[in-house]
Amino acid sequence: MTAPARDSRRLVPRLGLRVRPRDEALCAAAARCAGLAGLAGLCLLCYGNSLRGELVHDDVWAIVHNPDVRPGTGLRDVFRNDFWGKRMEDNTSHKSYRPLCVLSFRLNIWLWGVAPLYFHLVNLALHFLVCCLLLVTCRRCVFSDSRWASVAVLLFAVHPVHTEAVSGIVGRADVLAALLFLLCFLCYTRSVPPSSCPASCPASSLWLLLSLLLGACAMLVKETGVTVFGVCLVYDALVLSRKPLLSLLSGSTFTEFIHESRALLKRAALLTAHVVLILSVRFWLMGGSMPLFSEQDNPASFCPRLLTRFLTYSFLLWFNAWLLLAPVTLCYDWQVGSIPLVESLSDPRNGATLLLLLLMALVCGHCIRSIQTQPSREVLVGLLFLVFPFIPASNLFFRVGFVVAERVLYMPSMGYCILVAHGLGRLCSGVGRWGGAVGRWGGAVLSLSLLLLLLLFSWKTVSQNRVWSSREALFRSGIQTLPHNAKVHYNYANFLKDAGRHLEAVHHYHVALRLYPRHASALNNLGTLTSDPQEAERLYRKALDINPQHNRALFNLGNLLKTRGQDSEAELLLKNSIRFGPHFSDAYSSLASLYGQQKRFSEAKDVYVRGLEFCSESSDLHNNYGVFLVDTGEGALAAAHYHRAVRLRPDHYVAMMNLGRLLRSSNDNEQAETWYQRALSVSRCVDVLSPLGALYYNTGRFEEALQVYREAVLLQPSSSELGLALAQVLAISGRALEAEQTTRDILLREPSCIECYRLLSAVSCKRQDHRQALQFLELALEQEPSDPSVKAELLFSRGNQLREMDQLHLAFQSYHEAVQLNPDQSQVWMNMGGIKHIKGDYAAARSYYEKALMLSPGSKLLKENLEKLDRLERRSKGV
Repeated sequence: MTAPARDSRRLVPRLGLRVRPRDEALCAAAARCAGLAGLAGLCLLCYGNSLRGELVHDDVWAIVHNPDVRPGTGLRDVFRNDFWGKRMEDNTSHKSYRPLCVLSFRLNIWLWGVAPLYFHLVNLALHFLVCCLLLVTCRRCVFSDSRWASVAVLLFAVHPVHTEAVSGIVGRADVLAALLFLLCFLCYTRSVPPSSCPASCPASSLWLLLSLLLGACAMLVKETGVTVFGVCLVYDALVLSRKPLLSLLSGSTFTEFIHESRALLKRAALLTAHVVLILSVRFWLMGGSMPLFSEQDNPASFCPRLLTRFLTYSFLLWFNAWLLLAPVTLCYDWQVGSIPLVESLSDPRNGATLLLLLLMALVCGHCIRSIQTQPSREVLVGLLFLVFPFIPASNLFFRVGFVVAERVLYMPSMGYCILVAHGLGRLCSGVGRWGGAVGRWGGAVLSLSLLLLLLLFSWKTVSQNRVWSSREALFRSGIQTLPHNAKVHYNYANFLKDAGRHLEAVHHYHVALRLYPRHASALNNLGTLTSDPQEAERLYRKALDINPQHNRALFNLGNLLKTRGQDSEAELLLKNSIRFGPHFSDAYSSLASLYGQQKRFSEAKDVYVRGLEFCSESSDLHNNYGVFLVDTGEGALAAAHYHRAVRLRPDHYVAMMNLGRLLRSSNDNEQAETWYQRALSVSRCVDVLSPLGALYYNTGRFEEALQVYREAVLLQPSSSELGLALAQVLAISGRALEAEQTTRDILLREPSCIECYRLLSAVSCKRQDHRQALQFLELALEQEPSDPSVKAELLFSRGNQLREMDQLHLAFQSYHEAVQLNPDQSQVWMNMGGIKHIKGDYAAARSYYEKALMLSPGSKLLKENLEKLDRLERRSKGV
């Protein structure tokens, strides 16, 4: 017989100690804080190396070149324009309306400037907050065991498919939308009162209104945020308010079902009306048109065969699921040949599609079967979070502008992680039933497998972050990952072109065209790197044959024809460039420049004014308009546009330099120097140093001019103009030998430099070596200057040297030749009169003096000479 069982509690000695509720609460809070700290550490460990990254790829267009993110721009434009700064109603707009995300970029710049570090920090902080909210969601609404909630969040925190969304700044739209998605979902679950609470509870109404607001904000961050309302509605019907559904399934009449589900129906009606309203506003903002995408953006959507489109779209579902399941191959761009179209039923890839459909059917069948009992919230929420956020990217309702985009998987991956954690939980439960050593070993294997998966995901995330660290690393990774993708070769070629590595760029443009011969942009960019104008024209025209509305090719071809003097065709091309790209500021500047060359100043001004209406944030256009205004005598208006250019782009040193020149022309040397120095702080280049040196020279600050010109010559030693300017400063500051040596060095490179001979003549004259000075002037005249005024000045200088050598006859002949070329030289006439005066030919002297006095009526020296001549004439007459 067995001994009777005894209550085990009696065997435990009573110690008289009790854990107080307050201590339990403190322990729980400490555990939660420790868990959050560990989660933060994991996020930092996985994404810490992304903080050193630059602004790359789409970040440049969404932040650097987007006027809406600058604090000086009106807030109204943020809510009128798309994500990239274009008007929503514009036909060329991407139609991506995300004003709240743009405002987050703007806040970033307002607080910390355009420093990439702080953009990355904010993205990392948002990812951590999403992980925290997902943990709260899983514990409250999904898992009964908080351990599996933690597993789901750990998987989500380290998943490599998130690198584009977290490490790429543009991905903030997806991360922030996920944050608002979860907040909206949590608020909605709080808005549904338990059965013990009346449906009209004020707190419930407040939570519901807050949920509606957060869902609308999610859509204003990214379009996929609106799917949260579908998730809320289904979750409400199947979990929160499932009693009416159970009664209907158990045999209740439809009338009874309607009566019991009044609260649910009211919420459903409110959500539906809200979604209809916000989507209607969204479509109204789009100006009644959908975004225009090209074939290379989404080839399947342009395929005329319905079967091909259906099979390809179905396979893309599997492909996206595979990226979540095994993110081995990741790339920033999956366009143009990355995933060939599925064109027949015999394509083996259809097997993968069928497998996915089978798995989804099994999971959905499990959910349906469990409705009458207790639905598996893990499977249901996992499916809802996986499927609903992906619907806008599925091409089901409208064409999207990509084949595959990893960042759009950020929200669906929440559902995937929930499903994986649920599956692991079921496996652990099954293994645990075996008991004994087998059960322990099975549990250990599953734990190690999970740990290995987390480590592999973390390692892949860290390594993938390096890809997003710089523009070069990102584009090179695309070449290595998808060498058959024409788009990645095109992007890498663009980087090489910008970096000045033109031969490599040409190679990759050719590869892109071999992979995708109809790549109009590759043809256009290849044309810009071609030194042969005929070949460049052929490439531009071929690009326009493919895409007649390619505004860059129109612009480049128009500029090429403008340089050849084919003004009528160039004008038409530039007009079309503006027509098809109204926000392309360079086209306005080029067309206005063409009109300016033709003296059509009124039309040029109209083009600039129109350009500033469409491109009011273009600093280059403001600068170019300022130059035009100065050339047409409206310098006062030009200053305002130079200032505007600098405000729009604080590093626009060309506008600063032009403003300095404008102030210099009005003799405001102090302010001019300030702007030159400011330009120099941005770029110590020759274009800034040269006018600053001229300012110092003309204001008698020769030592400072000497320092500036020396630096300029070091930067550009082959420039004869800079070397000559340096020599002139050396000569006037008393460094004659150094000036002469510098000038002779220029002559070794450029023997026909007339100004060099003039300067050497001036240096020799200063040493009283008039014979050598004369020799240099003769050498200058042997170069046969094409400008008559230059030759007249040389003849005048030669006459001066001959006069100093007492060769008055030859001096007079040289003066005479000078005035024949340029009769407006008062000093030459006076010197000719002086020679005649000395030789006693008073009548001739008087005529030359009088001609000189007509040109310089205020000359005291001329009047004195005429008075001397009068006295001599009276004396000679004996008066």
